[in-house]
Amino acid sequence: MKINYGWVVVAAGALMGCVSMGAMFSLAVFLQPMSEATGWSRTGISTAMTLDFLAMGVAAFGWGALTDRFGPRPVVLAGSILMVAGLAISSRATSLLEFQLVYGIVIGVASGAIIIPMMATTVGWFDKHRSLAVSLVSAGMGVAPMTMSPFAGWLIEVYDWRTAQLTMAIVVAVLVVPTAFLVRRAPAVPGAAAGVAVAGDSGITVGRALRSPQFIVLAVTYFACCAMHSGPIFHTVSYAMACGIAPIVAVTIYSVEGFAGLVGRLVFGLAGDRFGAKPVLVIGLMIQALAAGAYFFTREVGEFYGVAFVFGMAYGGVMPLYSVIAREYFPMRIMGTITGAASLIASLGMSLGPALGGWVFDHFGTYGWLYVGSFAVGLGATAIALAFPTAPSDKGGAAQAA
Repeated sequence: MKINYGWVVVAAGALMGCVSMGAMFSLAVFLQPMSEATGWSRTGISTAMTLDFLAMGVAAFGWGALTDRFGPRPVVLAGSILMVAGLAISSRATSLLEFQLVYGIVIGVASGAIIIPMMATTVGWFDKHRSLAVSLVSAGMGVAPMTMSPFAGWLIEVYDWRTAQLTMAIVVAVLVVPTAFLVRRAPAVPGAAAGVAVAGDSGITVGRALRSPQFIVLAVTYFACCAMHSGPIFHTVSYAMACGIAPIVAVTIYSVEGFAGLVGRLVFGLAGDRFGAKPVLVIGLMIQALAAGAYFFTREVGEFYGVAFVFGMAYGGVMPLYSVIAREYFPMRIMGTITGAASLIASLGMSLGPALGGWVFDHFGTYGWLYVGSFAVGLGATAIALAFPTAPSDKGGAAQAA
C-alpha cells in the first residue's frame, strides 16, 4: 500500500514547529533569570515577544505568498537559517534595545516562515483527514513546552542565560535546518496545470478573498482568540512564581499546559473531521475563555495543574482549525497568502498579551487584571465565531485523500 507523502510533511512540520517555536517561546522561561542578571524590566523583555508576534504576522503574509509562488521548501529553509542566526545574535546582546530588535524582529520573521507555510502546505496534501493532519503539525508546538521549555530551564540552571540561548540556536541548526529538505509542495490537482478550473475553485482573486465576509469573520475571530490567550500563555511561569511556587515547579505547570495542548490538538482535530471545524472551534473558544478566567482564582500547585490542563487543551485544540476553515472557503492555489494574511491579523492580537501582562505586573504587582481581561476577550471571540458563514458544500481542490 502506497503511503501518502503528506504524512512525511506532517512529521517534518511537527518537528520544526516543536524546536523552532519552542526556542522562541522559551523566552517565558528566560524572563526572570534575564531580568535578574541584566536589570532589564519584565516589561522590556516581554516586549521582545510582542515584537516577535508582530514580526511573525507581517512576515507570514509575505512568506505565504512566496510559498504559493515557489513552494514551501525554500521558504522554511530560509526561516530555519534565520532562526539560528537570531538566537545566536540575541544571546550576545549587550542592551535591552539590541535584544528587543534581534529577538523580537529576526526571530519573529523566522517563525513566520515555518508555521504558517507548513499549515498551508499540509491542507493541500489531505482531504479525508485534513483536520487531524493540520492538528498533528500544530502538535509540534504543543510538545515544545514539554521538551524545549524544560531543556531551557535546565540550561539556565547549569549555565548563564547567554550560554543557554546560544545552545538553543545550535539545537535549531542541528534539527530544524536538515528537516526543511523533507518538505514538498502537494501535487497539483489534475487539470489545474493546464489552466482548467477545478471543483471548488471559482477563480477568486486574492483581493476578493481578503474582502470577503468569510475571511473577515475568520480573521477577526483569530485576532480575538490570540489576544485572549497570549498573555496567560506567556506569563504562566511568572504568575505561578509570584504565587510562591518554586521556579522549577512553575516550569512544569507550563509543561502541563503544553502537554494538554497536544491532547487538545488530537481531540479537536478528530472532532473537527467528524463534526465540522466551525462548531468545534466555537466550543473550544468558550472553554478557553472560562479557563483563562479560572486562573484569577488559582493559587495552589494542584489548582494550577488543573487549570493549565483545561486551558492548554482548549487553546491548543482551536489553533489548527483556522487553517482547516480557510481551506473550506478558499482554493489551494492562494492558501499560503490567505493563511498568511489571517496570521498577520492574529499576530496583532497575539502581540498584546506579553507586553500588557508585563505592564500589569509592573504597575499593580499582580497578574489578576490580565486574566479578567482575557476572560472578557475570550467571550467576545466565541460570539464572533458564531457569525461564520456556511462553507461551500463542494470541497474540491484538495490534492488527494489520505
